[in-house]
Amino acid sequence: MAKARRVGAILPSMQTHGSTLCPCPSFRLRELASMYFTMVAVFLVILVVALQGLAPRGTYFPYKVPLDPQGLLELSWNVSYPEQAVYFQILIRKLKFGLLFGMSDRGEFENADLAVLWTDGHSSYFGDAWSDAQGQLHMDSQQDYQLLGAQKAPEGLYLLFRRAFSTCDPKDYFIEDGTVHLIYGILESPVHSLHTINISTMDRGLQRVQLLKPSITIPDLPSDVKTMEITNPSIVIPSQETTYWCYITELPDSFTKHHIIMYEPVITKGNEALVHHMEIFQCTAEFDSIPHYNGLCDSKMKPERLNYCRHVLAAWAMGAQAFYYPEEAGLAFGGPGSSRYLRLEVHYHNPLIFKGRRDSSGIRLYYTESLRPYDAGIMELGLVYTPVMAVPPGETSFILTGYCTDKCTQRALPADGIRIFASQLHTHLAGRKVVTVLSRDGREQQVVNADGHYSPHFQEIRMLKEVVSVFPVSGSISTRLLHHCCPQCPAQSPCPPPASPGLSSGSCSQGDELITSCTYNTEDRSKVTVGGFGIMEEMCVNYVHYYPQTQLELCKSAVDPGYLHRYFNLVNRFNDEEVCTCPQVSVPQQFSSIPWNTFNRDVLKSLYSFAPISMHCNKSSAVRFPGEWEKQPLPSITKTLQEPHPHCPPTPGPHPAAPVPVPLNLGDIRWG
Repeated sequence: MAKARRVGAILPSMQTHGSTLCPCPSFRLRELASMYFTMVAVFLVILVVALQGLAPRGTYFPYKVPLDPQGLLELSWNVSYPEQAVYFQILIRKLKFGLLFGMSDRGEFENADLAVLWTDGHSSYFGDAWSDAQGQLHMDSQQDYQLLGAQKAPEGLYLLFRRAFSTCDPKDYFIEDGTVHLIYGILESPVHSLHTINISTMDRGLQRVQLLKPSITIPDLPSDVKTMEITNPSIVIPSQETTYWCYITELPDSFTKHHIIMYEPVITKGNEALVHHMEIFQCTAEFDSIPHYNGLCDSKMKPERLNYCRHVLAAWAMGAQAFYYPEEAGLAFGGPGSSRYLRLEVHYHNPLIFKGRRDSSGIRLYYTESLRPYDAGIMELGLVYTPVMAVPPGETSFILTGYCTDKCTQRALPADGIRIFASQLHTHLAGRKVVTVLSRDGREQQVVNADGHYSPHFQEIRMLKEVVSVFPVSGSISTRLLHHCCPQCPAQSPCPPPASPGLSSGSCSQGDELITSCTYNTEDRSKVTVGGFGIMEEMCVNYVHYYPQTQLELCKSAVDPGYLHRYFNLVNRFNDEEVCTCPQVSVPQQFSSIPWNTFNRDVLKSLYSFAPISMHCNKSSAVRFPGEWEKQPLPSITKTLQEPHPHCPPTPGPHPAAPVPVPLNLGDIRWG
């Protein structure tokens, strides 16, 4: 673009020079006109070259995912953080008469942001469009999907285009961190106008990805690295839409302590569009043996001990790349105090109900005997799995929040703190948004991880863009100095003025707090949703990956049960309801008997916003750290983080208000 501007700047001086020296105006005018149009042509060529140069060099698209279950549409992409833009490449293996591709809030085709490739039977076009609440397509007056190329190849048609993260066009989707719901549709016949496209009748679908992958340097693997594949033993994928398959395997008897330093997916060729996500869990060490099992995770024949295989070693979801640990840390497995038994869980998504497909997919672990300086740990943040945390039916966005308070971080974390480098968010089916924020001295400091378009069907361990440091005491005061200035801290807070010279008066400095909030949607439910392990119950969890490993494995909370009992009594008193609050009736039963009018909903929301909490500050043995953990006050937050404001950088290149002609006749290059 800089070259183009320099060429354009020459033109005025040439014209001035010619008009001054030319004794034959008519001849010089023709010459100047010829030179002018030549320079315009050169300018356009340079402009095209410059625009093409904006794309990543070569064909480097590191992220790849099939869009449809048959793998006929393959999406690859790359992210340019300097440009704040995503480069997309779609391979269309079986092209018909066009393609719809875009993004929407949760994968719906209504109110969607779309790039459309189509033909009218004679010419082909590419344009930026949007759909309204009825699913009707409209051409966008601001064309923000930029076509960079369309090329036929033996394997199909490659379509290359670009989109900025933020365009400040109200019809466009704001690409942000977290899950992005991608949608696609196949045009079965030529169309003369976007208004004639009937979305409801086309072959269409949905894929979820994390588009904005973090830009992280991949560490080198040591020379002594070994690999281990944990894969399904050539099972037949059930001919049903959704399957969770569990397989138990074990490490050798003599397997000593090692560090996992990397892992990656192993997908059976041809099943790339069916393997949705996979996880490896380590079983608890309290059992000497775990029965071998190879079958459905929800089978009634499943051994009960499989429920004790919950310690996550690895997690992969469609679209994710290999996962690397930081060079200074690794995840320990094997050796004393570690179970030899591992559980592989594979989620198959088979909407076309393929039959007889064999699969040996799983995860390949890279590990080493040369232990790194730090053992990595996994800590659970959020809400305790308890029915006292509930979501009424018919809610569009009901928020529940779990706390890891400074009392627990002061008690359990080392003086130098911990470093969080990855995170896996988790809810069940009603979850829509999840966010964990780090708070220090009552002021929110930074977002640890957030997903504003969270889907329970797309869960993966995600590397953070920057490491988050969590300290037991804010500032530079060490734990030892804290106890010197105020011996009763952190058991009592706030503390009286410290007696040690050189320290400021007032309460002891607070430790860091980690606050996890989940937003739920229960519009399609007629009964209350309580917290618990069942798929129709709910969870709110962030599994954070950090180092150095500590004894703290669970830092979560729930509303104080006594205050919830007061809520049930209040409902009875003010509504003349007959909600049984006797001890023989369980909390889920009491919730189920509540008529969910506006008053009862609002009071429950209020209860969760002010009532004291029961803190679970647990060691890996499931035993709480010493201390008083019941009826703890909610953390006081005096300053919250501002919502990120979309930045709208100028998009390079022209912004045509009409679709761009594609130099290919789609009607002549159909495959299949």
